[in-house]
Formats: sequence, C-alpha cells, structure tokens
Amino acid sequence: MKQSYSALSLLRHGINRHTTWAPAWRSPPLKDRYDVIVIGAGGHGLATAYYLAKEYGLTNVAVLERGWLGGGNIARNTITIRSNYMRDASIPFYVKSVALYEEMTRELNFNTMHSKRSMIDVIQNYPMMRDRRRRQHIMDIYGSTYEQISEAEIRSRIPALTGGGPDARLPVVGGYVHTDAAVNRHDAVAWGYARAIDSMGGEIHQQTPVTQLLRGPDGRIKGVETPRGIIRAPKVAIAVSGHTTTLTETVGLKLPLRSMNLTAFVSEPVKPLIDVIVNCPDAGFYLSQSDKGELVLGGAPDPGQSFRRDIKQNVFEDTVAAMLSLFPAFKRLKLMRQWGGHLDIAHDASPIQDETDVPGLFITAGWWGGYKAIPAGGLTLAHLVAKGRPHPLMEPFTISRFRHLDYVMETGTTTAR
Repeated sequence: MKQSYSALSLLRHGINRHTTWAPAWRSPPLKDRYDVIVIGAGGHGLATAYYLAKEYGLTNVAVLERGWLGGGNIARNTITIRSNYMRDASIPFYVKSVALYEEMTRELNFNTMHSKRSMIDVIQNYPMMRDRRRRQHIMDIYGSTYEQISEAEIRSRIPALTGGGPDARLPVVGGYVHTDAAVNRHDAVAWGYARAIDSMGGEIHQQTPVTQLLRGPDGRIKGVETPRGIIRAPKVAIAVSGHTTTLTETVGLKLPLRSMNLTAFVSEPVKPLIDVIVNCPDAGFYLSQSDKGELVLGGAPDPGQSFRRDIKQNVFEDTVAAMLSLFPAFKRLKLMRQWGGHLDIAHDASPIQDETDVPGLFITAGWWGGYKAIPAGGLTLAHLVAKGRPHPLMEPFTISRFRHLDYVMETGTTTAR
C-alpha cells in the first residue's frame, strides 16, 4: 500500500525524526517470468509500466534498468515541457503530454515542482517570423497557445537580454510566447512513477542490464538475457533512448535510427533573473534558470553519429558564443558542469512507436527531446502493448511510414532552423 504524502504525514513522521517512513519502492526478488518486460527505468519506461497497471490492470510487469532508476536521459536533459510543434500529427500528442504533466503532482501524490513559466521564442530574421506565424495558425487548431509579441515586449519580459540590437549581425525583430511551456524536477518525475508502480504491484530492478533479446522457434519474442539470468515474457517493450539499436540488433532487427549526443551546460547559481524559458532558434541555443539559480543552457547536437556523453569543444564554443551574442553580461558567469544524453533520431526527426517485425517486441524511440513526451509516451505505449494496436495519438508514428514514405517531417525541435 502506497503511503500518502501530505502535510499531516510530514508532521507525524517528523515527530519520529523521519525514521518511520516506508521505502518509496521495494527491491523484490527477480522472477524468471513476467507478463511484460519493460527495458529502461527512465521516463518513458516508468510511465509505460505505470499506465499498464493504471489503465489496463497489468501488474506482473518488470522494469529492468542497467544502471540506477532515473539515471539515463531523464537525468540528462533541460526539463523543458512544451507543445509548440508544427505538424498536425505532432501537436495533439504534445498537448496531451503537457496536460498530463500539469496533473502529475496530484495524480502521483508526489511533488514534481511543476512550474508553468512560458517559453519565449526570440526571432532574429523575418523568414523565421513567417515560419512561426504559420506554426501559430496550426497550433491554434489544437488548442496550443502561441502568440506573437514585439521586440519591446521581449526585452520587458527578459531584462537580461541586452544584445541583438539594431546594429547586430542578427538583430531581434520580435518573437512568440508559448504560455503552456513549463519545467519541473526530472528526478521527482522518475521517483513519483516508481513509487506508484510499486504500489500497484509492478517491479523495478536496477543494476540489471539486458544483454540479449531472445526469440522462440516461432520467431516471437520470448524474453531477455541478463547477468542475473534469463527472464521470460511474451511481451517486451524497449524504452532505452539512444541504445535502442544496440538491443534490437541482437535479434537481427534493423531500424531507421541513428544515435547522437546532445550536450547541455549549467552555470554557477545566481539570483533570479530569468523567469521564462528562452529559445533562440536563429542563434541556436535555449536556456532557463533552475530553482537553485543555475542557468541551464542547451544547443545543437553533435553533427555526427555518436554514443559519447562527454563534451565536444566546438559544440560548446558555438553554443556559448551564441548565448553571449544576446546575453553579453553572462560572460562573467562560470560554468559548473556539462552532460551529454544519447538521442536516437529517425530520418524525419519524429518518434517511432510500434510493434516490430519481431512479434511481441515493442519499441518507443526517436524522441528528439523526449522529456516533454514522457507521460503521453508512456500512455500510448501502454495502450500498444496491452491492446496490440497503436493509440490514436501515435498512429502516424509507426515504422510502416518509412516503408511508404509517409514521413512526419517535424521542424518543432527547439533549436531547429
């Protein structure tokens, strides 16, 4: 039974010096058979297990994680939540995901520190203004907020933005504000899902890497091999971001994906000075300020395929130089740390969620900036695994679109030009 978190429970356990709290989730013995195996205890994997139990009553589920819970890409991102996409197939999905995030704290009884801040796109050329105007009209159809604002309004909302004047190479000409955009705590999202999964009977097994997918004589998936032994299940869902192809190739399955590294940087903490998410698509960077005062900065991915997670100097220099062109005062800040996350990108920059050519093997992959998609991605994958057919929100994103050239060419990535 999941313990309830409330002001009263904090007071009650505080009297006992907080020594009477039960563990948030168990570490049960690993069984040799489950109804469903979910590979990856990141955001998408945990959300999938959560919705399998909540929506479909599937609780004999094991979530296998090679490292620690929430230690993959869910801990290596800039926690931006938004729905300002371009394509008719994409926007409804992300509108749903934003709505699920807004209810997550209440639903999971776990404070995700959700902060609806708005995102301001700072535009520096008129072709981009036309592009964003087009996006506004499409987003309006699906109830996603996007409004044009003037240069003066941008500078009023972001006082630290002192660059990009009329004499600059790329002057600020205006922008758009996406009021639905938000940030929250990535670790809280992982922990909230984990304790909910555990309370409904699901299991989470950390330090349990999958080394091989296993097929039966009939070609169907029959389980996985791990250093802790073989675990059998008639259904296996892969939610491992940039390592998707590493696993699928163990059963001879090729996918239209390539892995890339996306790096972000964090500055030393400073007093509050930016209360929105700032996106500069022409310059090629985005930033926000964390609840601890750190500036969180991201830019473009590495130009080539890579499984690396360290910094690439030219990417770092390009991103920081772009930021300083609009925020010259930040040159006095020191960067504290950086990290890289693995992305697996499809040919059209849109996700893939489908049952593969190996019956019983499901994938969710190709998420460019997949943090914003976590709750809806888990909801739709759970539907696919339980029902055997794509959720209506994900019907355009099956593997078959590559066979018939029905690409969803999505230009909604944060720094896409």
